[in-house]
Amino acid sequence: MSLTHFDRRGFLTICSRAGITSALLPGILYTLAAQAQEATSAVKPAELAKITPEMLDQAAALAGVGPFTPEQKKMMLDGLNDQRGSYEAIRALKLPNSVPPAFVFHPLPAAKPPESDCKEPPPLSMWTDCGGPGCGYWLKEPKSIEELAFATVGTLGSLLMYGKITSLALTKMYLARLKRYDSKLHFVITLTEERALAQAKAADAEIAAGKYRGPLHGIPWGAKDLLAVKGYPTTWGAGGFEHQSFDEDATVVQRLDAAGAVLVAKFSLGALAMGDKWFGGRTRNPWNMEQGSSGSSAGSASAVSAGCVAFAIGSETLGSISSPSTRCGVTGLRPTFGFVPRTGAMALSWTMDKLGPIARCAEDCALVLNIIHGPDGKDTSVAPADFRWEPGMAWERLRIGYLKSEFDPLAPLKLAEPKPNETSDEKQKREEANTAKKESRARRDYDRRYELSALDKLRSMGVQLIPVELPKLPYDAMVPLLTAEAAAAFDDLTLSGRDRLLTEQGVEDWPNAFRIARYYPAVEYIQANRARTLAIQQLSALFEQVDIVVTPSTDTQLMATNLTGHPALIVPNGLRGADAPKPPAIDDGNHDDIGGPGTPVSLTFLAGHYQDAKLAAFAHAYQQATGFHKLHPKLN
Repeated sequence: MSLTHFDRRGFLTICSRAGITSALLPGILYTLAAQAQEATSAVKPAELAKITPEMLDQAAALAGVGPFTPEQKKMMLDGLNDQRGSYEAIRALKLPNSVPPAFVFHPLPAAKPPESDCKEPPPLSMWTDCGGPGCGYWLKEPKSIEELAFATVGTLGSLLMYGKITSLALTKMYLARLKRYDSKLHFVITLTEERALAQAKAADAEIAAGKYRGPLHGIPWGAKDLLAVKGYPTTWGAGGFEHQSFDEDATVVQRLDAAGAVLVAKFSLGALAMGDKWFGGRTRNPWNMEQGSSGSSAGSASAVSAGCVAFAIGSETLGSISSPSTRCGVTGLRPTFGFVPRTGAMALSWTMDKLGPIARCAEDCALVLNIIHGPDGKDTSVAPADFRWEPGMAWERLRIGYLKSEFDPLAPLKLAEPKPNETSDEKQKREEANTAKKESRARRDYDRRYELSALDKLRSMGVQLIPVELPKLPYDAMVPLLTAEAAAAFDDLTLSGRDRLLTEQGVEDWPNAFRIARYYPAVEYIQANRARTLAIQQLSALFEQVDIVVTPSTDTQLMATNLTGHPALIVPNGLRGADAPKPPAIDDGNHDDIGGPGTPVSLTFLAGHYQDAKLAAFAHAYQQATGFHKLHPKLN
């Protein structure tokens, strides 16, 4: 019998009366009792297997509590066997993914409200061209609309506003490219062609009539397919959800519609926002189609990189904008937590999910964020924070820090030594592991030169770099917070057994992670959140010392800043040369630095809470000085 049919009671109250400090124990007891139930023949609910003293001993060992005396166990057993129902009562509610917990996470270290909101788009005079052609090119009609495939939002917006191109022609061009390259890159889940053509025609009519809505008016874009769009499937990239749909557009979609942007496609994401593998295959990296695009904003980054859309919306919980932006050589802005409403977006972690733009340059990201940020009256985590995009700001006045230890020489590589009486199989595994370590170090050493060159470039721009470090805290020990929330968000998948429909079923994939999360103690969840408070306080204190932090796009800062809700902007930082280490034969999806010759590397800029505009302005200055964002893959 499945767990969904096993009657449960409020074990937690009974356990607490017995002095048990770990809230994990009730869940373990339930699992053990369910296993005992499955070992017997089918029985009626009234005949469910009793919880035994042996089960209590096993559960206590797993929870790291006890041992309990026979008297304590006897006292617990009566209550535990008598009060099994609270879990089932909650499950009977059939809570949809859209229902959040009765708490709201805010990343600020103290109750200091952000500045008042400013929603006015910047005037055209403030735009600068960050995409290649000079400003004079803006007003020249292109010989072929295809020439604009890799143009920036600023360039396209200017051409549209002055009538040099039409939104309909631009939309048809991008739709054609999406159809042409999807067979190779696998980035489209659903084309929204009918909707897009109607929007493009309306945009042209409005612009011709002088009803210009701003820099996104008539610009084609794509949505990660965790955003609800009425009239189209919203699949979350997952088997079993292929035909799911919602009756209302996500807030971000509504706001981009209101700005006149044209939605052309819903892009792939790894199943339930993990990786780049979805029910339709694996989304590919346009720079090296033998590799995945990384994830989980896989299709959004791949499509922007391939010149198949002007910009896209992605999401990040723990690297899902950063990783594919790095792999695909595009610019991604992960906003401050609570800056962009997530209403109508799939929930993975209510305290970590963030929506943000993926585009060609920092300025494009800023133009998009200006439209999508701010409260919607539904997502209660969103603060009325200010966003004032000033590409011409005096960035020279900013205090720029860099994570010194991340740029220091790497520690000597430690390889596994032979063990006494080592078997041939053990020797082979050890040698394979050592080879993998050497290859990984060679790639890391190679990429380090690009990171160090970035510091040199910043110094040549007149930046006085200030060495800083992340607070020394166990960030990886806080990551189970994410998994626990994700397991709750998709509770029904585990309980019903529908998790078997998900494409990936490995040790590190969602089905196994959700099961493991059932054993995460509630007390430890709270303790990890208390540690997270320390991280927020200490990392926020760092941004009292500097305005911007420069860092490689590495795991430690990625974990830390996603937990603390600080914004990040990921920018292309050059292409690996012909002498770059070759990529591994198999892309396991766990590392972004495996691209090999001719593939992009990235750099990340960080800032304080709700300093997203300042962050974008500095990244814009760096891109103007380097031009790496103008590079794009050569597609056949």
